[in-house]
Amino acid sequence: MPPSPEPDEFALIARYFAPLARSSPGSLGLLDDAALLETEPGQALVLAADMAVEGVHFTESDPPELIGRKVLRYNLSDLAAMGAAPIAYLLTLAKPEQRSSEWVGAIAAGLADDQDAFGISLIGGDTSASPGPAMLSITVIGSVRSGEALQRSGARPGDVVFVSGTIGDGTLGLKSTKGDLDGLATGDRDYLEDRYRLPQPRLALGRALIGLATAAVDVSDGLVADLAHICQASGVGAVIEAPAVPLSPPAKAAISEGRIALSALLTGGDDYELLFCVPQDRLEAAERLEEAGGVAVTQIGRIAEGTDVEVLGEDGKPMAIESKGYRHF
Repeated sequence: MPPSPEPDEFALIARYFAPLARSSPGSLGLLDDAALLETEPGQALVLAADMAVEGVHFTESDPPELIGRKVLRYNLSDLAAMGAAPIAYLLTLAKPEQRSSEWVGAIAAGLADDQDAFGISLIGGDTSASPGPAMLSITVIGSVRSGEALQRSGARPGDVVFVSGTIGDGTLGLKSTKGDLDGLATGDRDYLEDRYRLPQPRLALGRALIGLATAAVDVSDGLVADLAHICQASGVGAVIEAPAVPLSPPAKAAISEGRIALSALLTGGDDYELLFCVPQDRLEAAERLEEAGGVAVTQIGRIAEGTDVEVLGEDGKPMAIESKGYRHF
């Protein structure tokens, strides 16, 4: 019996993506060229977009059900960094001929899981054939009260710098998926690869930072690089105390075993934790963030005069940092 023909563009949308849009009236069933979103007075929309390209952000062997989830999650992390709550998202997909409809279906199934977890739904997008690599792009839409969005530009000298969760797991997880961390204990390998493939957007923490943090960013390009983004936007400098940066047990083991240098974890990306600044007179409130945000937060440094980010080692002297973080180009 000859194989069944692959569904065309509209059948693919109807089969896999229309079900993701059923809970949002603004999607119009994915039957129109745009979506409709009605917002309340006093609310501001927050929009962010990211893409994933095969061979750059994921590989041919990556589980497809995780690819869409990761792209959605690092978009949600952008919302978290602004204190916004998710509303909906749009998706574009470029599918090479060698990728089957079942591959698309697995991406949709993964997205369905995360829609339930994060209270968000698909409202539109586009699909296309591709002669080159597969590509998936998501634009996420969130909402925050007018005038309350967290930004990068409010840090002032004397502010204390905090970070959520642990740093460096994304870098180590990527190395592990590439086979560059031989000898890891199975539990450590699974933990690190899960942190890389399925980051946790800190949405509750982002909302808890409204009215408390003077500036915030998510750690996507690397701790040092992303703090530099705050410094550039705010016209300040910063000091990181490397021994204070929180590390997971697998990350500490990787350093002690000589598998990776601490500086590489401070400049690697894909952690998607929140990095934020708090004035001295709000530190007592910051100590209660773990309960409100559902994740530990740690003081790692301070905002200072100047324009650069300085990293101090165990001896209190500046560490040599060759590359501050990830760049696409």
